[in-house]
Amino acid sequence: MAVLEWLGLTMELSLGISLATWLACAGVLLLGAFVQRATGFGLAVVGAPLLLMLEPRLVPVVLVLFGFTVSLMMVRRYWHEVHLREISVALVGRLPGNGLGIWLLLAAPMAVLETLIAAIVLFAVGVTLCRFHVPVNRVTLFVAGVLSGIFGTVAAIGGPPIVLLMHGFSPDRMRGNLAAFFVITSLLTLATLALAGQLSIWHFKLALTFLPAVLIGNALADAVAHRLDKVLLQRCSLALCTLAALGLLL
Repeated sequence: MAVLEWLGLTMELSLGISLATWLACAGVLLLGAFVQRATGFGLAVVGAPLLLMLEPRLVPVVLVLFGFTVSLMMVRRYWHEVHLREISVALVGRLPGNGLGIWLLLAAPMAVLETLIAAIVLFAVGVTLCRFHVPVNRVTLFVAGVLSGIFGTVAAIGGPPIVLLMHGFSPDRMRGNLAAFFVITSLLTLATLALAGQLSIWHFKLALTFLPAVLIGNALADAVAHRLDKVLLQRCSLALCTLAALGLLL
């Protein structure tokens, strides 16, 4: 008990977060990393609404940092499937989207941001479930990039608008292009947040303490995901995301 009290006091003094909150956030990130590795999505969609309830200061910076980390690992695996020309117009659209996203982050009250993040999560769930096809051209890619910039800057959930255009791709081609897109756009988002004064050393220090949880979630998925029903796992994660988003709206 004395050790836990000492750890809690140390955590609050050095990082400004209670031990109970840290443990809960670490659990959310572990779960998100597990789902991401097992199903191809989930870290930000699972993490954003839950972390917003636990510790709003972590959203979106810590999720963007770990999204970048997970995407780097995926790019290494699917590098041969990456074709930057297919996402170049979306990358251009991401620039004004980031600008609009940071404006919302700075100007909107927390209640509005919570509603917006809940809507983004529900949109992500809808995209995953419906899988309807949108024509892929320069206009739709640019619009998807703008929406991705807004969603990614506000909630670190920049994937759904791009995924909507990639349903016709093979799974590996979609994973490779999405991972490359997220590596580039995560850096753009971090730069945008830094310029707006929303990025600090505190975020990096705290993210470093959460890194083992993300790596454990990733390793657990590698070890057991092949034994799990991926459809059932995806449905459970989508149900969790939906409940968390609805919790933000109540």
